[in-house]
Amino acid sequence: MGKRFTMAMVMAAACGGEATPTESFEVIGRDWTLQPGTEVYRCIGIQVDRDMYINKFQTVNPLGEHHAVLTVADQLGGLGGTMLGEYECTVLTLDLQMLFASGVGTDTLSMPEGVALPVRAGQYLHLNLHLYNTTDAPLSGHSAIIATPMDEVGPEHQAEMVFAGTVNINIPPGETMTIGGGCTFGRDQTIFTYWPHMHQHASHQKVTVTKGGVPQVLHDVAFDFNEQLNYPLAPMLEVKAGDSIRTDCTYTNTEPTNLRFGDSSNAEMCFTGLYRYPKKSLSLFECTEGQP
Repeated sequence: MGKRFTMAMVMAAACGGEATPTESFEVIGRDWTLQPGTEVYRCIGIQVDRDMYINKFQTVNPLGEHHAVLTVADQLGGLGGTMLGEYECTVLTLDLQMLFASGVGTDTLSMPEGVALPVRAGQYLHLNLHLYNTTDAPLSGHSAIIATPMDEVGPEHQAEMVFAGTVNINIPPGETMTIGGGCTFGRDQTIFTYWPHMHQHASHQKVTVTKGGVPQVLHDVAFDFNEQLNYPLAPMLEVKAGDSIRTDCTYTNTEPTNLRFGDSSNAEMCFTGLYRYPKKSLSLFECTEGQP
């Protein structure tokens, strides 16, 4: 999975030490311990001391990790008060520029040749971990993001991630419903990978892209919470300003109360993560209906 370094060790190595600028390394990670039957959020923030162009992400996601969200920002604070170092946090302790997200079973994200997610010297990386111990014994682990950098790429090939979907989820007990949302694209972009993300009440996700007024189904697959894979596109999907995307999610509410949006396994999400270039967004929720 790559070497485990602190950020300072990584950057020193990239300047002529043990590692090379194209060698995989742990860009951010932390240890954690979780008592039986508990669900928590644990975060870590670091400051980057040189420019990086990341072409590949992998996860170290031990038993007990529900999902991980990696964001980047020019200053601390973010949506829910991001900080440096390791600390206890909440679901909304993150920044609004997304780099990478993973759930149970998420595989390696590899970008096309010559495309990279940029991280600038002086920026802050923030990792938000959702941890959930459903066993009857304590769990300990080390969660991390492994990055593979590449040479500098120009602005036209710098990528980003945004969520397409909705947070407007409200399903009565015992009901099976399909809800959805999305957006109209504001400019021409290339989508090279997408990542469906829902929780344990979900059974199906459908993604429809409308190009030039003609709808085409991009994804129409049963959802497996334990196998949340990336879907690389070959050929890549070229969208124009005025084209649109919609994510429709199907759930069965087995809870005694209404099923709503939330990060817990007992709540739900309706997202399709879109990896695309060139970078334009300042919010990972740019293509999401409603406000989280």
